[in-house]
Amino acid sequence: MATMTAAQRREQARVEYDAFLKSCPTNQLLDRISDKWVSLVVSALAPGPLRYSDLGRKIAGVSPKMLTQTLRSLERDGLLTRTVTPSVPVRVDYELTPLGRNLALLLTAVKDWAENHFDEVKEARERYDAEGADD
Repeated sequence: MATMTAAQRREQARVEYDAFLKSCPTNQLLDRISDKWVSLVVSALAPGPLRYSDLGRKIAGVSPKMLTQTLRSLERDGLLTRTVTPSVPVRVDYELTPLGRNLALLLTAVKDWAENHFDEVKEARERYDAEGADD
């Protein structure tokens, strides 16, 4: 039996990823990127870098705590960078990395879909609820 190199083992593991398995790292990544705040932060940063305060104003309803947690998780995952500029007050900018920009294409498309099709979904919900009320 031939010994595999570390790169070969990583490639084999990558091929064997199965997001349908709860313990699979890709399942955990899907859980992270499907979060509402992640989607909105990534979409907000898609056009270019923003300051923390600008993100907070742009994303209605996000608490400072949730925004901070979301930004930290995205930075940890390599999806954005945080740049601190020493000044008074300190300036902190967030920008998507190439990996984050790639993800932004998908998440922005989902956000756009939701904005463009909500009326249809709302009508379907109303029909469903009306039909269910007759049971």
